[in-house]
Amino acid sequence: MTLTEWLELQEIIAIADGSTSLSIGWHIGITSELHDKNWPEETLDEVVRDIINKGALLNAAATEPETGSPTRGGKPTTKAVQTESGWLISGRKSFTSMAPALDYVLVSATLETGEVGNFLIKKEFNGISIDETWDTLGMRGTASHDLILKDVEVPPHYYVETFTPGQKSPSGWLLHIPACYLGIAQAAQNEAIQFAKSYSPNSLNGPIKHIPAVQTKVGENEADLIQARHLLYGVSSKWDHATDEERMSMQGELGVVKFHVVNSAQKIVDRAMRVVGAHSLYNTNKLQRYYRDVRAGIHNPPMDDRTIQLLAHAQLHEE
Repeated sequence: MTLTEWLELQEIIAIADGSTSLSIGWHIGITSELHDKNWPEETLDEVVRDIINKGALLNAAATEPETGSPTRGGKPTTKAVQTESGWLISGRKSFTSMAPALDYVLVSATLETGEVGNFLIKKEFNGISIDETWDTLGMRGTASHDLILKDVEVPPHYYVETFTPGQKSPSGWLLHIPACYLGIAQAAQNEAIQFAKSYSPNSLNGPIKHIPAVQTKVGENEADLIQARHLLYGVSSKWDHATDEERMSMQGELGVVKFHVVNSAQKIVDRAMRVVGAHSLYNTNKLQRYYRDVRAGIHNPPMDDRTIQLLAHAQLHEE
């Protein structure tokens, strides 16, 4: 399956439920990278086997209250202490999507040497607990609670990677994030269109779809959806056909997709709510959920300011 084909499916899932799309996007995206990692063979075989045979779920736990977004380069305060039998991991991770359902967690931690590494941790290991902190405005279904690790014993072959925070290679699979929010925006547009076709107050001789202001908002939404969709799938198609070397230069384009699609999705949902009016505020109306969920997109990586900074740096420092 190509990246583009996968993103199309992620968008469809998001039309039905944004939380499900975003959550499973993390699992599939991280899993798709495993064959590119230089993991110990027995560890990789175990994870892949459990995913295939048992439907095991995997996600990364990288964000911490003290460090903020991992993309900004902060060192994790989670500590990894080497022992005779492996490692002891202790710390707190926030925004751990699917926390109650995960089977494996990829945890970043700082070693005694100052290096930073990723450790594969089974949820069944002793010392792991979940602090149900995910009391949020939107994306409630992701269950992105805090993961607590207290002297978790990890075997040596579960130390799978050493890396430098904030210096990761471009990852095309992260386009699952804009694909998700594009799906939410499409769902909002669908809801607005259905309402405009069916709602007919007695002050009019027909449904509100005949009102020019309504037509303008629906038309502007459609224009933004077309533009966002072309950008997302244009860049994903370029990734599909690019060499490994060409992909290394696509960081800016990947960031622009997330920047443009997510910000467009915010405007699309807002316009959809303006079409529906006060009816959109009811808890029984789907639009209030789309409005809350789409807001979460600006807090997913990469952050807008980082993308703009990257683009400016590429131009201003080009020789």
